[in-house]
Amino acid sequence: MRLVQKRVRSSGFSLTELLVVMAIVGAVASLLLPAIQQARESARRTACQNHLRQLALALHSFEAARTVFPASGWTTSSTHNPAGKFIGWRAIILPYLEQTALESAYDRDQHWWEGRNLVLGCERLPVFLCPSVGERSTLTAIVAKSPRPALQVPEPLGAADYEALMGVQAVVNADLYATPQANRSVLYRNSATRMAEISDGTSQTIMVTECVARPLVFRGRTRRPELSNDQGQGWIDSESAFSLDGATADGAFTGLGPSLTSRPLNATNENEPYSFHAGGAFCLFADGHVTFLAESISLPQFAALATRAGGEQESN
Repeated sequence: MRLVQKRVRSSGFSLTELLVVMAIVGAVASLLLPAIQQARESARRTACQNHLRQLALALHSFEAARTVFPASGWTTSSTHNPAGKFIGWRAIILPYLEQTALESAYDRDQHWWEGRNLVLGCERLPVFLCPSVGERSTLTAIVAKSPRPALQVPEPLGAADYEALMGVQAVVNADLYATPQANRSVLYRNSATRMAEISDGTSQTIMVTECVARPLVFRGRTRRPELSNDQGQGWIDSESAFSLDGATADGAFTGLGPSLTSRPLNATNENEPYSFHAGGAFCLFADGHVTFLAESISLPQFAALATRAGGEQESN
């Protein structure tokens, strides 16, 4: 009798088959990864835009209650700042951002860097943060900016990626922006701007713009750790607002005037409009709408949007 041997087929994969499958999975993953990253950035951009819309509601709620918009920062005594201390616009709108407990703890009889205010400033408030920003300052030492001395904090101050755009520096166009009446926006130092004073139109006047990752310094898309910024220390900082200068594309030079090499967006975050979004930045306008402005916008075009009564339309 002849014995017949049965051949048993293995149910596993051969090494060749496994390598082929891994190659296919890798190829598919490489194709999907950019789409996934794009979807994530799209979600971050949407969140950033929504944060600015929340700030718009808070600023307009302040205006509805007091008939004026807040100042970018107070440094002198006024109706809204009886003690004459240094107080910033973000601190003053806390009640309209559902932060009444934090606002109640804030001591308006002291500068923002004094007493318990400095501890409150370490609170991280997501509404002031752009989700596209990855790297944050870990510094607990704050450089001086007169009259504020250099400071030590128990932990880094809560960051702020959205800043009041006070207006336009005269150097951008000496003919148009030589006077405070012509070169100011809505929120500036010790201001009390009424809606009727925005004669260029509320839909044509920027109040708040992105200026992300301060006090870290970026020029172009490169972090410059050897440089420091005495503004933008955190959301509680009252002296972090700025006026538009314009900068070269690499961020190395600002305030070159109406030079063709000057750009208003994403050149540097050294107190200029700047975001980590590709191609532009979000801006909050005085009527409450939020728009993504392309970084290809010219300096004169952006400057016209950065003043409330510049009358640029009539002069063009």
